[in-house]
Amino acid sequence: MPKPLPIGVPVVALRPTQMTVGFREVEIKRRQWREADEEARVRLLRSHVVPAVLGPKGQSYIVDHHHFTKALLDEKAPLVAVYIVADLQDLAKEEFWTFLDNSDWCHAYDADGKRCELSDIPNSLTKLDDDPFRSLVGELIRAGGCAKSSAPFFEFLWADFLRRRIKRKLVEKDFGSALVAALDLAKSADAKSLPGWSGSDPSSISLE
Repeated sequence: MPKPLPIGVPVVALRPTQMTVGFREVEIKRRQWREADEEARVRLLRSHVVPAVLGPKGQSYIVDHHHFTKALLDEKAPLVAVYIVADLQDLAKEEFWTFLDNSDWCHAYDADGKRCELSDIPNSLTKLDDDPFRSLVGELIRAGGCAKSSAPFFEFLWADFLRRRIKRKLVEKDFGSALVAALDLAKSADAKSLPGWSGSDPSSISLE
């Protein structure tokens, strides 16, 4: 029998540092959690220790794993393991958010890719909006269209790239066709400046 994680933070107490997630991605992680037995759930928690910063009033603001954490919240999981990457409790609220913004620890962009005020970032994971292009990028990564990158918010860079080239209605109504289009775009020279670009399709390169 696996031992439970010795340290945990209530999932409901965690605050986001971005405005959107891909709801389709969240649902995938919810299903993964529902189908996991106790041992598998422990493995999931151990492989998704959530980085956070301590902010005003000692609140924990997560700076990664928003999809996994929201999935846990939606599934009413009580606790998640967290590690603190910075203690910023002494900063005033505006100073705190400015620090996060300048450190690439927050992402104040809405579901249309529009820059918003830092104060528009919701104070609860339950208030995150759906960005279907973020879900499209998740599937693009799994399909090998681009590689994971350590660049801050690289998935959102890809989401904005695709947002300008694929109609949202297609993503929402025919996700499979949108993915085919995204795979083609991911191989194009237009995408080569994006982190995780995997290059063009070798079969399309002339050997002459």
